[in-house]
Formats: sequence, structure tokens, C-alpha cells
Amino acid sequence: MPDMNRGDLVMGIVGAGLMGRGIAQVAILGGLRVRLCDARPGAAAEAGAEIGATLSMLVGKGRLAREAADAALARLAAVEGLAQLAGCHVVVEAIVENLEAKRALFERLEAVVGDGCLLATNTSSLPVTAIAAACRVPQRVAGLHFFSPVPLMKVVEVIDGALTDPAVGDALAALARRLGHTPVRAQDTPGFIVNHAGRGYLTEALRVLGEGIAEPAQIDRILRASASFRLGPFELLDLTGLDVSCPVMETIYHQYYEEPRYRPSPLLRQRLAAGLLGRKSGRGFYAYADGRAQLPEAPPVPPASPLPLWVGSPECGARENLLRRLQAGGAHLDSGARPSPESVCIVLPIGRDASSTAVDEGLDPARTVAVDPLFLDLHATLMCTPLTAPAARDAVWAALAADGTAVSAIRDSAGFVAQRVVAMIVNIGCDIAQQRIATPQDIDRAVTLGLGYPLGPLALGDALGGATVLAILDALQAFYRDPRYRPSPWLTRRARLGVSLLTPEP
Repeated sequence: MPDMNRGDLVMGIVGAGLMGRGIAQVAILGGLRVRLCDARPGAAAEAGAEIGATLSMLVGKGRLAREAADAALARLAAVEGLAQLAGCHVVVEAIVENLEAKRALFERLEAVVGDGCLLATNTSSLPVTAIAAACRVPQRVAGLHFFSPVPLMKVVEVIDGALTDPAVGDALAALARRLGHTPVRAQDTPGFIVNHAGRGYLTEALRVLGEGIAEPAQIDRILRASASFRLGPFELLDLTGLDVSCPVMETIYHQYYEEPRYRPSPLLRQRLAAGLLGRKSGRGFYAYADGRAQLPEAPPVPPASPLPLWVGSPECGARENLLRRLQAGGAHLDSGARPSPESVCIVLPIGRDASSTAVDEGLDPARTVAVDPLFLDLHATLMCTPLTAPAARDAVWAALAADGTAVSAIRDSAGFVAQRVVAMIVNIGCDIAQQRIATPQDIDRAVTLGLGYPLGPLALGDALGGATVLAILDALQAFYRDPRYRPSPWLTRRARLGVSLLTPEP
């Protein structure tokens, strides 16, 4: 097994596209000698020139010393043909995302490199085990999945196939650390960690849209403001492009034999057929002008209302906080045990919709408005039953906005928006842990570094409380009768035991 910290380590890289160039750049800056090749004549040399220009730019910005840049470039060699990779200690392929092409490449590499050379694939979606199975020495093959742009995305998934020697994964993790990246270990499974864990955010937001509960701009605003996501799901889909996102969603769904948790929305395929790809096509879920999304204006806050407000859901822990805020904002509160005939009835459901809550609490649905109690301090989301009078909705809206809090008004939905999206993220993260695909800590590291979430899925569940997440999922499953919402055993056990979702098993 080669020592990944040796001073004369030689890395071969096959594929001089965006990923190959990025891997080569961080490798030479990490002190490795790199031999870069590509099937297209001259492509490796072109990539070397681009890397040189990038390093010069970093020098010009004061982020890299000229001597360090020159020394790094001296370690890069553009080579023509796989034969010149003989003597490499590790070879990373970054070619087209095609299983047969990668299998054929590894078979050719085995005829060139020594048996002690490690072979790594940068695949983002193909099974590492299937790639390794074509090799004479499959034990030395593993996944080494970088994210684009490689110099900025500081996480690497190290994937052990079914035949991979564990020492190979250990060596590649050490290599990632030498390159200044954080390795996370994963077993070979569709989507590995990051693309697997990312299913909840997008697919559940698409389901909310598909049910007519809210528009893309509302959903994005709620998830950015309520749950502190850097980009809303529809902003993210437009940035990535549906031509990229849609096939990934469908592939993972089918690779998991139509697991309901990963079910994509028919909206994606329809919009893809229409060419509504996102920023790259000038129109996606948003229209773009000069590269900027044309966002609809937020609706104005209704005028203050004299209608009294009565707050139900006495079992909800957020009730007292809401009462204090409404009182501070000058709202006329009804403090009776039951609402007066004139009062607007505010309920605080967890995982349920406004209609069911009104019925269960014996309230008039025409006067009932639900407010999301879990994210109220950051952003107020309210929803109405199909019978709620506009005057009742506007009274609650004006009262919540009195202290400057932003308010989003949506149609009735079990679990609002943020509750159900966050619960799905947590549940999928828990199931990744349950399947022993990765450790709880590596799941959270991979998601925060690879997807930019404010917290990893397990820490996010801890922040809400495992019992609360379980209650949301149980309510969603009861309402929709859809197995996509069934709670992971990992979540269920830890919620009932009252321990952190990051608690590992022996």
C-alpha cells in the first residue's frame, strides 16, 4: 500500500476536463507529482495551461506565492497516452460518466500500472463495485468523489466498493487530507452520501409545489428564512440546471427500486421537455434578465384588524411565545377558554394541516388560521383551511407582521413547508445511518460541506428534537397514507430513547 504522505508520490489523472483539472490543481499544490492525460490529443496540455493561468491569478490576488506556484507547475506533466502512467502510485479517473467507458479504462490501466498502484474513480453516481468488478485486482479500486469546483469544495467522498480492501480507503482518505480536503467514508450505494442525502430538500419542495400549496418564490423564501438554507430549492434547481438535476433524481429513484422517499416529481420531466432548464436557458422556475432572477414582489401586509385573536393548541410549547408576541404587537387577544363567536382561532399544528386541526379542536374552520410554531422566531408561515375567511387570515397576518417579522401565507398543508421539508431531510439522513452507509458524523460533515446546509441532517434533527421530527413524519404518513413519510428506525429508536440522532451504535 503506497504511503500517501511520501514526498515523491506520483498521481496519474485520466480526464482533463473541469474535474480532472481541479484534481490536478489541488494535487500539485499538495506536493504531488501529477501526470495528466486525456483521450483527446492536446487536451492535457491545454488543461495544464489553464491550471497555470489559475495559479497566476491566485498569485496576483496575493493568495499564493510566486515561488509556490512555480514549484507546483513544475510538478505537473501533460502526457499523451496511458502508457506514460506506468510508475504512478495512484491513478484517478475523471472521464465521462459512463459505466462501460470507466470499466474499459480500468482494464487498460491494469495493463500499464503495477499491482501496488491504487485505482480511484471520481464517479458521482455509478456503482464503484461494478467498475471494480471488471478489474484483475478489484481490491485496489475505490471511489474518490470530488465536488466541483474542486479547489473550493473541500469535501471528498471515499467510497468502499463490495470488493475494496479497507486499507485502500484508508490510504485515499489520507491522500484527501494531504490535498487539504475533508474525507468522508461511504459504502457503495446509489448517490453515496451527498447526492443521497440531498433528495429530501428538492423532492419534498417539488411535492409542495405540485400540490398547489405555495409558489416557488414562497417556498424558497420560507426555507431560506425559516430554516437558514443558503439557497431555496427552486433557486438551487435553476442554478444546477434541470438537465443535470432531473436525471440524477430519476437515477437514484430507480437504483433504489422506486423507494417512495426518493420519488421525483413529474413537474421536472415536463419542464425539462419544455427547455425550462434554469439560468443556462434564461428561464426555469424563475425568468432571468442579465443573469438575475426576476422575483415576484412580496404581497403587501394587510392593515391591522380589530378582530380578536384566540390561540388554541394548548399542548404546543410555542403557544406562550406567540401570545407574548401578539400582545406586544398590540393585537386584541381573546383569553377565554374557548373562542368567542367573533374571534379568529389560531392553531399551532405539528405535522398536521389547518383543516384537521380545526376539526380535532372543535373550531369553526371559517375562522381558523394555522401558524407554524417551529420556525416562528425567524419567519412566520400561516395557512388556512379551504373555508377560512380572508378577513380572518388577514387579521393574523397583520398581527404577526406588526413587529417586522416577514410572513408567508400558504394554502393548507400537512406540515406547512419547512416542517415537512426539514423532516424529510432528517429522515433520509437517519436512514443513511441506519443502513451503515456512513457514520453519523461523516453524514453531517458531507452534507454541510457538500451541500452547504446550515446543519447536517442529524444535527438538524437534534435542533428540532427527534421526538418532534418523529411526530411530523407520523402525522404526514397518517394524512397522506404514503410510505414516503415512514420514519427511519434510526430516528424512531433515538427519539423514543430521548438521545441525540448522532448517537452511534456499537
